[in-house]
Amino acid sequence: MSRRTYLILFSFALILQIAVSRLQSIPGYLDADYYFSGGVRLVQGYGFTEPYLWNYLDDPQGIPHPSHGYWLPLASIISALGMWLTGQQTYEAGRLFFIVIAAFIPPLTAALSYHFFQSNALAWVSGLLALFPVFHLPFLPVPDNYGIFMLAGGLFFLLANRPRPWFWLGLIAGVMSLARSDGLLWLALTFLLVLWRMRDEELSFSTAFQFSALTLLGFLLVMGPWYLRNLSVFGAIMSPAGSRVLWITTYDETFIYPASKLTLTSWLASGWGEIFKIRWWAFITNLKTAIAAQGHLILFPFIAMGMFLLRKDRRVQLGLLAWVLLFLVMTFIFPFAGVRGSFFHAGAALQPLFWVLVPYSLDSVVAWVRKRSRLTDYVYVVIRIVLIQTMVVFSVWVVLVRVIDTGWEEGELSYPAVERFLVEQGAQPGEPIIVLSAPGYYMMTGRPAFVQPYGDVNTLLEVAEQYNARYYAFEASGRLKLLLDLYDNPKNYPQLEYLGEVDDTRIFRFP
Repeated sequence: MSRRTYLILFSFALILQIAVSRLQSIPGYLDADYYFSGGVRLVQGYGFTEPYLWNYLDDPQGIPHPSHGYWLPLASIISALGMWLTGQQTYEAGRLFFIVIAAFIPPLTAALSYHFFQSNALAWVSGLLALFPVFHLPFLPVPDNYGIFMLAGGLFFLLANRPRPWFWLGLIAGVMSLARSDGLLWLALTFLLVLWRMRDEELSFSTAFQFSALTLLGFLLVMGPWYLRNLSVFGAIMSPAGSRVLWITTYDETFIYPASKLTLTSWLASGWGEIFKIRWWAFITNLKTAIAAQGHLILFPFIAMGMFLLRKDRRVQLGLLAWVLLFLVMTFIFPFAGVRGSFFHAGAALQPLFWVLVPYSLDSVVAWVRKRSRLTDYVYVVIRIVLIQTMVVFSVWVVLVRVIDTGWEEGELSYPAVERFLVEQGAQPGEPIIVLSAPGYYMMTGRPAFVQPYGDVNTLLEVAEQYNARYYAFEASGRLKLLLDLYDNPKNYPQLEYLGEVDDTRIFRFP
């Protein structure tokens, strides 16, 4: 394909991403709030620290707390780069490079398609599918890892068939691991590819060892400094927060206090019936995600068909294996995280490969039909146009529903009003608050914040005492079962002073 083609795809993608970003005045959800706030902290010179806690999984002693123990730092680093470049600590600056990253995805997907099939027509269709990615579209211009994973995944598959890609694949695996913990899967897949090459090309063990060493070198160039930082902060290369998620029995336990309550014993105490019930629920939900979100509703059969038709291609084998492993891990090991978005998140790395397989499969179906009918060659063009038009309609519909109709926020836009109320009640700038989204509250107001813990009123009081929290904003959307009565009857609890209500948020002061 010509450079002009790639430039056209990049330009259209850039325009589309800018257009979508105009509808999003804030990051809009917990993950993106966290990454953007982390970027602001870096620009302000505070390093990898945070004046808020969004969970208690690593037994935090207080704030400021070492940041990015559970979620990794790459998205915050990229957000900070935009602010450093522009000299502005604004959301516009913080999402600058995410828009640019998203604009590179369609031309990269087209290049990957051409690398597979040497067909300009198929490459164009794949690039246009990446231009209108349906459920992913609202998430690409915000500080998160969707675009990072798509770009890295596309590069991984583009390089995987090259003669000596090992250092670069290790580097890509490192970048993906600096973005998300499941990025380690791509390091394992690279080592597997080394073994396959050793068998396919009859390489010696020493050669395979050299390739593996190059892979590890590339990986450690990225992840080595971060592991050293974690060793100095947590005493291990990974925060203990991630391992405790293994033992949660409901999603709300992600915010449990203290986290020492999460143990193998507590997990087993929930009963095998409940354990299997949850995993069956996760299986069905993640299957729906694979078909609807990753397969864009109608593309899933063509993705599966493409994997079957190209089943001997090592890149396709790697993609299928990655998909299966992610599905299994996000269903049986981390069911709550998987259902709440981690499977959709992690699978973004596979989307460029999916978009490459679809037009190839579609053409195979059309060719099969033509053998049994009098259809002309124009049918290929017509079907491709219909496919792209359908994806355009789906993408517009998702933006309309997810961004415009429901609003691109999870309560963050109400926080400034809550903050004004607190100031009127005499709150001082450094006095922390307990709230549903601690990063979101800090992002909108600058006030230190702690996440509402999972538990009853006594748990709430324990957290307030432990971390010297002064206020509590009880949002209607955060009414846990154990705290329902506190919301419904706020004056019945003398342990807390009820101050009033702002936009369905009931505000308390701790004694």
